[in-house]
Amino acid sequence: MIEHIDKQTPNGVQFNLEALYKIAPSCFTEAKGEDGELHRVVDFTKLRQLLGDAAVEDAPEVYDFTWVGKRAAMREAAAPIRKTLRPCPEESVDWDTTQNLYIEGDNLEVLKLLQNSYMGKIKMIYIDPPYNTGNDFVYQDDFHRSQKEEDETAGVINEKGERMIRNTESNGKFHSDWCSMIFARLLVARSLLKEDGLICISIDHHELVNLTNICDNIFSEGNRVGILSVVNNLKGRSDDAFFATCNEFLLVYAKNKSILKLNGFKLDDEELDNDYEKQDEIGYYKLIGFRKTGNAWQREERPLMYYPVLYKDGEFSTAEKSELEKIYNSKTATFDDEYVEELHQKYSNLGYRVVWPVSENGDIGRWRWGVDTFMQQKEYNLDFNNAGTLCTKMRATFEDGSIRVKSAKTLWYKPEYDTGSAAKVLKRIFGKADLFDNPKSLVYIKDIMTVATGDNDLVLDFFSGSATAAHAVMQLNAENQEKRRFILIQWPEDTPDGSAANKAGYKTICEIGKERIRLVGKEIKKERTFNTQDLDTGFRVFKCDESNYKEVAFTPKDYSQESLDLFTDNIKDDRSDLDLLFDCMLRWGVELSMPLKSSNVDGCTIHNVDDGNLVACLNGTVTEKVIDVIASMSPLRVVFRDSSFTEAAAKMNLFELFKQKCGWSETEVRNNVRVI
Repeated sequence: MIEHIDKQTPNGVQFNLEALYKIAPSCFTEAKGEDGELHRVVDFTKLRQLLGDAAVEDAPEVYDFTWVGKRAAMREAAAPIRKTLRPCPEESVDWDTTQNLYIEGDNLEVLKLLQNSYMGKIKMIYIDPPYNTGNDFVYQDDFHRSQKEEDETAGVINEKGERMIRNTESNGKFHSDWCSMIFARLLVARSLLKEDGLICISIDHHELVNLTNICDNIFSEGNRVGILSVVNNLKGRSDDAFFATCNEFLLVYAKNKSILKLNGFKLDDEELDNDYEKQDEIGYYKLIGFRKTGNAWQREERPLMYYPVLYKDGEFSTAEKSELEKIYNSKTATFDDEYVEELHQKYSNLGYRVVWPVSENGDIGRWRWGVDTFMQQKEYNLDFNNAGTLCTKMRATFEDGSIRVKSAKTLWYKPEYDTGSAAKVLKRIFGKADLFDNPKSLVYIKDIMTVATGDNDLVLDFFSGSATAAHAVMQLNAENQEKRRFILIQWPEDTPDGSAANKAGYKTICEIGKERIRLVGKEIKKERTFNTQDLDTGFRVFKCDESNYKEVAFTPKDYSQESLDLFTDNIKDDRSDLDLLFDCMLRWGVELSMPLKSSNVDGCTIHNVDDGNLVACLNGTVTEKVIDVIASMSPLRVVFRDSSFTEAAAKMNLFELFKQKCGWSETEVRNNVRVI
């Protein structure tokens, strides 16, 4: 029997079970579910035994951050949905070739839909969620009621089905509603991050503490990378009482901090003047403990920071602990230079490159790092620069010696971060002012991406607003000739009546965001002097919508001839084969940005995704010639429409045809072929 494509997103509980099974398979058993089938379930008795004293249950006092609605938000994050993403080629740019996505819809629903295809693939998530100032629009996520009850109670649904509300301070659950909204979305978003990925969240003081507690809960406090203060209004808000607010915050969390790698910041000459003396050799010895004044860089000042760095086969190390102890005699406060030479020869003879903290003119110094710090940092923060000299990656000298980089600080400020500067960028792009309130600074978002991402990385923003993240990705790629990609998600919130945006013809925020990407893409390609053939300034547009499938679940008393006819073809009448194709890609875990080629054979359209990754025939009547062509594409997965077979025997014959033409076993046919 050929299996059907799933009609809903996976249950988030199943993801958690699969993750637990990988590390504790002995804690699982099988039990019959409500459907009468056997399912893999957790045996909590065995799990408690495995955890020993580390397990706690019904403890009278535990440390936890909670609020009204937290459990319901967790359930909602895990609950499956019957939605889909419908492609909109007519609103897209470079539909056939682009690797970028712009998706309209409720971001919680869209994140769930993306889980199969993008789990563990996102390098960086950046979001600028509502700050909950009492005037922000937030999603009405009251999980204690059904969606219909919630919408009717709130009275917030308009003719477009929008369900955004203004969360005012008079709301009895002012903070709880906001916490539930962001908590559910971050729970799902975390699953999309790569193991070495990170999330950056802009927020102001209103929910800073709550958001930090939520992120500690989801990502763990040990994966907190930093809380940055970002100056975006140097003059401060003149209407603030007591202190004039001139900054907001950026929370940075890693999925796995132990393997996270961050890039440094380029510094201009003025900053270099403030931080370092302008001597080229100093730039080459950033690991030496240099100081501007005095002799604190000498090894006598910090003798335990004088040790050999060993390099071999791409790996850094140092001498044995017993050997390091012989370099310096703490009782006599003397260095054994003869032993230093002996140690140098020993490891040189073993094929190591041996590096000591000695400058080009022969001055003996000491490293900035002690041995313990060196061992922690050596895997990802140490290298030889262009001059062949040992340095930290975040403090490297570029080839011309004119620019250096350093670790990003927790206080960020550039004049371009100012909200007024961001508004000027939008005005330049559109030729109109005030199209979007409080846009994010392009330079600021570029700086975040510079620190957190590199070539070919995938960036996600699920509160995309005016699409600054897409602008930043394209600008960085153009400047560095790299190939970052983006996925933007935005609810199609109406622009206010009478607003500049509404008067200019932009009915929703999404229309502003998409038009910005189009205009910026043209601008960047026009300005670039080098070959822009490989510069991706396009994007595929998708819109979150109800399922492609008609509802066919009836009780016996509800059956009629009309309802029985649904079983012959349960696809909604307004859905195209392209709708069905991308729905299959979502269910089967294929990225929506994959290249697509289509051809016509025997009256059937054959869609070939990513050169055989998935091949679909979703219209016409399937013939053996159609199957011959599909088999010639060496597909990994194949999907057909149920109605494309005129009789059941033809569908069952698929088994034999694919076994013959693709060399598949019966198990492979069952795994690789689906129908809808």
